[in-house]
Amino acid sequence: MARSPDLRVAVTDPDVWLSERDQAKVLAPKLRAVADETRLTLLLLIAQRPRTVKELQEATGLSQTLVSHHLAPLREQALVAAVPRGRSNQYSLCCSALAEPVRVLASLAASDPEGIAALLALSDGTAG
Repeated sequence: MARSPDLRVAVTDPDVWLSERDQAKVLAPKLRAVADETRLTLLLLIAQRPRTVKELQEATGLSQTLVSHHLAPLREQALVAAVPRGRSNQYSLCCSALAEPVRVLASLAASDPEGIAALLALSDGTAG
């Protein structure tokens, strides 16, 4: 198969070729996915370390069905990835680039006494 001399591919920074409005269109569904308190809780837990649905159930007190229901939008928006591990999936952040924004979100919660108490409970597994 001959290469076409007209085919040229360039990789550039998306900030260079997407307008602010286009960036917002791409970002809005991702933000909607994490705007739900339960999904944000799951994301914060997964940011600590990869977790199975069972581990997320235990950490949140939610049913398996509800955890799976809330993980679906996070997967659809490519915010978390599921890797098969035996008979279950282990969920992890999609990429290392998401770790810092999640830490920033957690630090916002820690800016008041209620947020600090919630983060402490989350980190020791008693939240839910």
